[in-house]
Amino acid sequence: MDKKQERMQLLERQCERLRRRITRLDERSNFYSWTRVIVFFGGLLISTVGFIVIWWLGLATALLVLTGFACLAYLHGKVEHSLARHTLLLHIQTTYIARMKLDWEQIPSAHSEPPPENHPFALDLDITGKRSLHQLLNMAISREGSQRLCDWLLAVQPDLETIHARQTLVQELIPLRLFRDKLVMHSLLATRRATEHVEGQRLLRWLEQHSSSPHELRLLVLGSAVLNILTVVLFVLTQLIALPQLWIFSLLCAVIMLFTTADKRGDIFEDAVYLRYAFATLGAVFTYLEKYPYAQHTRLQHLCKPFFVERQHSPSRLLQRLEGVASAATLKNNRLLWLIINALVPWDAYCAYRLSHYRTVIADRLPTWLDVWFELEAINSLATFAYLNPEYTLPQVISHTGLPQQDGKLFQALELGHPLIPVDKKVSNSFAFAKTGEVVIITGSNMAGKSTFLRTLGINLCLAYAGSVVDAHHLHTELFTLFTCIRVSDSVIDGYSYFYAEVKRLRRMLDALQQCDLAMQRPLFFLIDEIFKGTNNRERLSGSRAYIRALIGHHCVGAISTHDLELVKLTDVLQCVHNYHFREEVVDGNMVFDYVLRAGPCPTTNALKIMQMEGLPVE
Repeated sequence: MDKKQERMQLLERQCERLRRRITRLDERSNFYSWTRVIVFFGGLLISTVGFIVIWWLGLATALLVLTGFACLAYLHGKVEHSLARHTLLLHIQTTYIARMKLDWEQIPSAHSEPPPENHPFALDLDITGKRSLHQLLNMAISREGSQRLCDWLLAVQPDLETIHARQTLVQELIPLRLFRDKLVMHSLLATRRATEHVEGQRLLRWLEQHSSSPHELRLLVLGSAVLNILTVVLFVLTQLIALPQLWIFSLLCAVIMLFTTADKRGDIFEDAVYLRYAFATLGAVFTYLEKYPYAQHTRLQHLCKPFFVERQHSPSRLLQRLEGVASAATLKNNRLLWLIINALVPWDAYCAYRLSHYRTVIADRLPTWLDVWFELEAINSLATFAYLNPEYTLPQVISHTGLPQQDGKLFQALELGHPLIPVDKKVSNSFAFAKTGEVVIITGSNMAGKSTFLRTLGINLCLAYAGSVVDAHHLHTELFTLFTCIRVSDSVIDGYSYFYAEVKRLRRMLDALQQCDLAMQRPLFFLIDEIFKGTNNRERLSGSRAYIRALIGHHCVGAISTHDLELVKLTDVLQCVHNYHFREEVVDGNMVFDYVLRAGPCPTTNALKIMQMEGLPVE
């Protein structure tokens, strides 16, 4: 049994334990539900009888019933919270299994902005969209975290130092399964508590739009306090030495100030409730990251440092203080009591001042907290991907300033596979480029695996440059500029034919190569599928030869697949061109593909065989 099967069995056992626990919690929840119903109606009946017999007996019974009902409600709430947590943990574990099995129906979709139309490789390698690499990897709950992961996978100019930093953090997170699970669970709990998806950027915009001047509010508190104190002093003096009722004028001034400065204070209750609600949604995750015992996990601790470096302004303390302000602001619901209290003390002004202060504190720190959370969600996705695929390895990514050394290790992959192909259908191949200027021509029959192999090269480079593990026993690669021409399509709207669209794409590839030649730092890694297949044989052969000659000897490496067997003759005159192929065998009248990459030109063709098998006439 391999490591992946062992890990899947471990997850299945964990799911079974969670299901049993959920069943017990559900039974306990039902018990508390029925008990609360019985206590409520039974207590109501007994209390009514008690009031009829002896009033104090009925009152005592009612108080006892209310106390018991409150205790039951508290215990029921704890059970419901535990049930919700276990249900989410089960959901997380089942999605893990779905990701390992590539059960796309059970893998949640991933939110991301569509890539630019002229992106050098996004559309060709299934990076985004349905059944994509992004969907397979994404464990982020926030839209911004999901988008950050997508941006990493689509990075056109990845940074070597950043790649190595992510790899180190991924290695640290892989064994921390409980931390990763709880991070996702708290994020899910937060979003499920919300009536709508609360986005961090939305909260930031709200903080900017509802900012008040602390100086103005401080003066308002001071002015209101002076009037309140003056009212009390004048009232006391009136009672002691029979002064005129001057306190009435100061009281009226305080009331007038209360109503005329309402726009300065804003809607305290509404603002406090929204800020508490929105920040609590995010604060559940922030508080978990603040209180987690990082111990020897230094990289993770360094990343999450903004959550606990300021004890006085930590997320948990700010959340508690917001709760206090929101509770104080609820006084406005009782208009008479609100008017009396504000006539005596600067209640609303002080609440507005404190709320403004917390708004400023949160607005100053929230962008950093959000950035760390989004970063951690993206890193968590990479670490989970590595955990679910223990046979995958972290690649060695290098970079040279200028032409790489001629050591045969510009690009070297052993047992390279495609992560979006199920294990039972996947065939891995080894492949290498020794130096820049090399071009590989891949020939083979229809359905033999040429296009899939090109995508395998490209998608693993995307994983490597994102800081992730790759589907290979070993991968050593230079830091390339990736450019592909695989999935070209015509455009009815723009009036482009397939051939013209391909020509424009290949022109952009040459432009990218020219930039690489000028910089002499990052070689171009190109992948071209079925070059110039949109035109006739003679012009395709002539154009393909010319294009390959334009690539040879420049600051690039790459592979070109083709059905045109005449192109393989270029190896006779060009030393930097190498031939590889995929082949098929006919067994009992059926074509059998082994998808194994072999050196040399393809010795077989199968187009006529396919036509014959489908009942088309052949000569």
